[in-house]
Amino acid sequence: MERLRAGDPRALARAISTVENRAPGWADLLKSLFAHTGHARILGLTGAPGAGKSTLVDQLAKHYRKENRSVGIIAVDPTSPYTGGAILGDRIRMQDHFSDPGIYIRSMATRGSLGGLSRTTADVATVLDASGRDLIMIETVGVGQDEVDIVRLADITVVILVPGMGDDVQTIKAGIMEIADIFVINKSDREGAERVEREIRALQSLAVRSDHWTPPIVKTVASEGVGTEDLAKAIAGYEVYLQKDNLALKRSVENWQQRIVEMLREAMLEQAREHISDGNLKKYAAEVAEHKRDPYSLVEGIVDKLGKR
Repeated sequence: MERLRAGDPRALARAISTVENRAPGWADLLKSLFAHTGHARILGLTGAPGAGKSTLVDQLAKHYRKENRSVGIIAVDPTSPYTGGAILGDRIRMQDHFSDPGIYIRSMATRGSLGGLSRTTADVATVLDASGRDLIMIETVGVGQDEVDIVRLADITVVILVPGMGDDVQTIKAGIMEIADIFVINKSDREGAERVEREIRALQSLAVRSDHWTPPIVKTVASEGVGTEDLAKAIAGYEVYLQKDNLALKRSVENWQQRIVEMLREAMLEQAREHISDGNLKKYAAEVAEHKRDPYSLVEGIVDKLGKR
């Protein structure tokens, strides 16, 4: 704890591994660390695969380091449904920062989780927050319409779009379009950038957010570092807006409502797994598959047994 709070990268790495792998003592560690959290600004960056999320995170990290702000980066990569492995390629893209003690990069595999995040991403963000980082950037997988989990974790959500990749507003507006606090049109030197901007503005005219914020649209060419300062200004602008009428606290309360439900779901699932051995689960599955029993009564019975424990 003391070494982690002092910013020791090895202690930080061990703590994150303990939490991510659910190693013995992980819950006690998080309980101890939580009192030291709440200081870091959590920034979520999401968008379709190939939108340039990693490059944009890399450029933002450089910008914030020039301001002498410490940065933690969580880069979530998809897990193979066949091998269970992940390439974790974001570390390769961000290797310029490895010698900088003010930046800590952690790649994580989704391990089968949907919604663009790993199950333990929020817990890893808690560890980074407790280690004294000023800013935590979370780069999600890039799964498209269903990638909305980030909004429950990030203080500010940036949705990244790219012209000419088939991810224009009409195709993805039902999902991640609604969670953006800031829109970024990356690779804006490509043809079609103006059309994407028009579509975003048309969408914004149709609905008013509950906090009455109109997400700004920032154009970038992340590979060349163009637009990074404009994006940082837009992020700072929303940070100021969040202080109005205690919006930051209201948003945090809403996020924690969702996260507590998720934590309860995970804890109860673990209890159920402990109650059912793999052998029994296989037997139950065979009985359901052969229509010897219905799954609804089966699950109801398991829940009843758990409630009487």
